[in-house]
Amino acid sequence: MSEYKLELKQLVDYPRCRIYREFIRNLMQDGSIHSNGCSYFFCLLTLCSYANFRTSYRRIEGVTYTIYPGEWICNLSDITKWFRKRFQYQALDMLDYLQNQQYISYSRQANDRLIKFKIKGWAKFNTVLEYNAPCQKDTGFFFFPICKANELIRLGKCSELDIVLDLWINTVYNEKQVQGSDIGPVVYFRNCTGNPFVSYSELAERWNLSKSTVGRIINKLAKSEYLTLIPSGGKKGSVIYLNSYLSVMFEISDVMIDKEEVAMSLQINVRIPEKGTEENHNIGSEQINVSNEPFCVPYPHIKIIVQKVAEVLVSPDICYIGIYPIAREYLT
Repeated sequence: MSEYKLELKQLVDYPRCRIYREFIRNLMQDGSIHSNGCSYFFCLLTLCSYANFRTSYRRIEGVTYTIYPGEWICNLSDITKWFRKRFQYQALDMLDYLQNQQYISYSRQANDRLIKFKIKGWAKFNTVLEYNAPCQKDTGFFFFPICKANELIRLGKCSELDIVLDLWINTVYNEKQVQGSDIGPVVYFRNCTGNPFVSYSELAERWNLSKSTVGRIINKLAKSEYLTLIPSGGKKGSVIYLNSYLSVMFEISDVMIDKEEVAMSLQINVRIPEKGTEENHNIGSEQINVSNEPFCVPYPHIKIIVQKVAEVLVSPDICYIGIYPIAREYLT
């Protein structure tokens, strides 16, 4: 029997994506990510994160309710809080919309104080367990079909929460069909090109937003360390890597995205900002001695090489005390 080898991958052709409940809870509690929008993608995933995998019973105000797989029952005030709405009628409007779109069904019980909802098609993408047991709501994961995610994301104007989830579901890792996925988890919208580049125009059309709004949101998520944005410097667009994807999906350490490695892999020009750019790093001609031998590096190249080496030697990451004064001399 050949030895089994586990490979950590997120494949393009896999029709569904794991969504961890803890990840949804963190998004629900992150007030810096806004919920203004009308695609209802985040709302449906929030309801899915509470759905049962097996039959259980819940006692509320002295009454015991039977909850089957794909269902949950809770107070209307809870759903209002989950959806980040101020008034209960706003949460009901969102539930009505999802029900009209055939994503859920729900009923009001206990004098309309309770909401019992059911995720349609739950058993098709999530294993239904036959035995009865309580279902924890803050741990574990559920599966969500990518086709439904693409449908929901195009229904209306996306909020920042919708955008984060859309990027998450459309991320692949270590997939041979997608360039750059071996370096880290890269966002790829499955356009059958294997090319992870995406422009703000494409994202604006996908999310029903303006290009300026898309740019603002992407830069905000990059500053919040949700993602790493690598622009190509041309008409190709940009490449987006998710920062905490591996630790959430596979419980392994996240990788640092090396922009130079990405540039070589995807054959793009990426400008890496140098530390200490506020200083004048000009090198005088008197500081460089070039050999008169016929086979030597040209003088302009020598100057660039010496300058780059000097910048590295004076960086805080290198503590060679004897070399430091010499390198500083070249940079003054």
